[in-house]
Amino acid sequence: MVIEIKSDQLTVQFKTLGGALSSIKDREGIEYLWQGDSTYWSGQAPVLFPICGSLREDTAFYSHADGTETKGNIPRHGLVRKKEFELVEQTENSVTFAIEDDENTYQNYPYHFRLEITYLVTGKTVRTQYKIFNKETNKVMPFFIGGHPGFNCPLLDGETYEDYYLEFEKEETCSVPRPFPDTGMLDFQDRSPWLDSQKEVDLSYDLFSVDAVTLDELQSKTIALRSRKHEKGLKVHFQEFSNLIIWSTLNKGPFIAFEPWSGLSTSLEEGNHLEDKKNVRLLEPDQVDQIGFDIEIF
Repeated sequence: MVIEIKSDQLTVQFKTLGGALSSIKDREGIEYLWQGDSTYWSGQAPVLFPICGSLREDTAFYSHADGTETKGNIPRHGLVRKKEFELVEQTENSVTFAIEDDENTYQNYPYHFRLEITYLVTGKTVRTQYKIFNKETNKVMPFFIGGHPGFNCPLLDGETYEDYYLEFEKEETCSVPRPFPDTGMLDFQDRSPWLDSQKEVDLSYDLFSVDAVTLDELQSKTIALRSRKHEKGLKVHFQEFSNLIIWSTLNKGPFIAFEPWSGLSTSLEEGNHLEDKKNVRLLEPDQVDQIGFDIEIF
């Protein structure tokens, strides 16, 4: 089912499947959100929970208070992105979706949870707000959460991918960990320089010649997609997130994804217990956590 909300500047659509964005159009009818194409990437803006990225052999281990240990299978990017969400509430400019654990999720992620996603459009900004409930009465719940919105690039006819560039909020000097595309894992001990006192990066498919770019050392909390031919573009503000992933496909998909993640794929030096992973969020029983990001069109 397709849901639509509006501001005076934007028309935004969503699907209950995955509880995710499916369209962001301005008053001129320009579509900013990637519309999905199986030739490149059939996704659009999946919600990543309870992991972001990949685990070693897609397997999570859990230690329990009684001394036992269990394990479950969690595929890349988690358990909810292909599930149907409930439409909880809708107004002219906001919508809230929700999903709760079921038999399948509990078998692989042994926690009772509720995830609510509220989208709010104001002017030219779309806010994504995640609200995570730990419904357990005596278990701390480890989790990660993130967004994966893809954006059309180029935005207008007659342009090329290389007409665009990335602009960071601050001048950056940083390196990136080595990715392993086959497994999705990362090697944080083997890093390559990526930015050297730069705010701008020319967009090129060569940036993704190995895999996605994992930015875990940024000072900036805003990234912009800009064209050298016109003033149209967008920003993603990710103040509450510790990591930003930038990605497109190796076969030159006409899109770019800006992905705010609270955590990262398993690194080579990490173990397999979810609760011990870097940047894990540990939610106490009967407690709620919130985190979100903004997409701004200009």
